Amino acid sequence: MKFSINVDHVATLRNARGEVQPDPVTYALMAEQFGVDGIVVHLREDRRHINERDLRLLRELITTKLDLEMAAVNEIIEIAKDVQPELVTLVPEKRQELTTEGGLNVIDNIELYKNTIERLQESDIAVSLFIEPDLNQIDAAAEINADFIEIHTGVYANASSEEESFDELERIRQAAKHAKKLGLGVNAGHGLNYLNMKEFIQLKDVDEVSIGQAVIARSIFVGVEQAVKEMIDLVKRA
Repeated sequence: MKFSINVDHVATLRNARGEVQPDPVTYALMAEQFGVDGIVVHLREDRRHINERDLRLLRELITTKLDLEMAAVNEIIEIAKDVQPELVTLVPEKRQELTTEGGLNVIDNIELYKNTIERLQESDIAVSLFIEPDLNQIDAAAEINADFIEIHTGVYANASSEEESFDELERIRQAAKHAKKLGLGVNAGHGLNYLNMKEFIQLKDVDEVSIGQAVIARSIFVGVEQAVKEMIDLVKRA
């Protein structure tokens, strides 16, 4: 299992007072130095955290994989085609939300996502769809030639009981297995942290996890190197 770090929340802290520090690009380069497998950023339409300056500098400077999370809107599609990340992850986006609240509804928006995937793949960019661990949504992702899915793990991360956590983990397990049978790569993320990853790493069909807030928050207390290396050590147990 691989671990890519989402550095959006470094930019959130920077933007809170309109300052230039802390710099998410610097954090990303440090995380690379300490062993992460990739860098994830979400370029939102409202630019509430990551901006184009961050994205373009990351493209120039990082040496691992760049995963650009984005909505399926023309403005951001054109930016992605110009920047050329290794992977685009299409995510739902609402102006009012604090963070991404769930997966894409691929089934009811099949033409939108099919067209977006085609446009990005024409520029040699692999495409992932951020979806719930739902077999029907996975079938739809395969039908429109997505390269990957990213399973939304928020329900698992926010489970209020061991039973709920176990049930959701099993749901994710079955979804990942199904996606693999269809030839899709399988990533996962949202709400994963140092505690719930101890169970999550048992999943055999998940190729990579995307984790941000938990690691960045821990960095405040123990520093970037220790926070990143602790998560790497945990993920690599898989």
